[in-house]
Amino acid sequence: MEWTQLQYFQTVAQMQHFTNAAEALSISQPALSRSVARLEEELGVPLFERQGRTVSLNTYGQIFLNRVNRAIQEITIGQQEIQDLVDPLKGSVSLGFIHSQGSNLVPDLLGLFRKNFPDIRFMLSQNVTNQILDQLEAGEIDFCFCSQPFSRENIHWIQLLTEEIILIVPKEHPHAKRSTVNLQELSEEPFITFKTELSLGETIYRIFKEAGFSPKVTFEGEEVGTVAGLVAAKLGIALIPKIRTFEMMGISQVHVSEPQCQRIIGMAWVEGRYVSPAAKHFKEFVLEHFENANR
Repeated sequence: MEWTQLQYFQTVAQMQHFTNAAEALSISQPALSRSVARLEEELGVPLFERQGRTVSLNTYGQIFLNRVNRAIQEITIGQQEIQDLVDPLKGSVSLGFIHSQGSNLVPDLLGLFRKNFPDIRFMLSQNVTNQILDQLEAGEIDFCFCSQPFSRENIHWIQLLTEEIILIVPKEHPHAKRSTVNLQELSEEPFITFKTELSLGETIYRIFKEAGFSPKVTFEGEEVGTVAGLVAAKLGIALIPKIRTFEMMGISQVHVSEPQCQRIIGMAWVEGRYVSPAAKHFKEFVLEHFENANR
C-alpha cells in the first residue's frame, strides 16, 4: 500500500468522479483507476459503487476513508511540525470568527500581531458560531473568536471582551433621537431578530426575556448587515452588536438602559492538540493583549 494510493483514494471519495479526480490530481484517468483497483485488490473488498462515470463509497469504503483521513491528517501534522522547527517565526495560523468580529476585532488584532511577526500567514474562516466550533473540533482551524460554547466539553474557551448590544431604528422612528431607551417600552414594536440557532439570536432572545416580553418578530436574519438593511427599509427595529465601523444611511443607534444588553466574546481552542509555534505566538499575543486591556 503506497502513500499516493491513499491520496488518490481520498480524492476520488471526495469528488465521487474518477475523471474529475484525475484532473484534480494531474494524472490520467486510467492511471487513477488502476491505482484504486490495486488498492481494492490489496484490501480484498470493493470500496466504491460505480454508476457510469460517477462513484459513491460503499460501507467498506466509508470505513476505510475515515481511517485514511486520520492517517493523512497525522502525516500532514508531522510534516508541519518539522517545518515549524526549521523556522518557528514563519508558518501559518488558521483562525475562525463570527461575522460581527470581521470588521473590528480580527483586523485590529492581526494588524498589531503582524508588526512583530510579519512572516506569519493567516488562513481565515468566517461563519456562525456552531459551524466554526465544528471546524475547531475537526482540526480545520487552530482557534476561533466566538461567544461561549456551553455544550462543547472538549473546547477550552476564555473570555476576551464584552460587546454592547444596541437598538437600531429607522431615522424617522419616534425613538430615533433618544440617547437611551428601556427595552420594555418597545414591547409592542415589530422586531427584526436573528435566528435562534445562532448564538447571537440566543443572546438577544434572552435579553427580551429579561425585559419581560416576547417580541413581535417580522423577520429572522443571519447577518447584521441584512438585519440593519431591513430596519432602514422600515420593516421593524432590531437589537444588534455595536460595531465600530458600522454605518448605514436611514437608521439611528440607541443605547438600551435596561435590561443589560451585551454579549461576551472569547477565544476557543482544543486543549492538548498540537499547534504550530506560529499559532502559539498568536495565542500568547491575544491573551496578553486583552489581559493588559482589561486591567
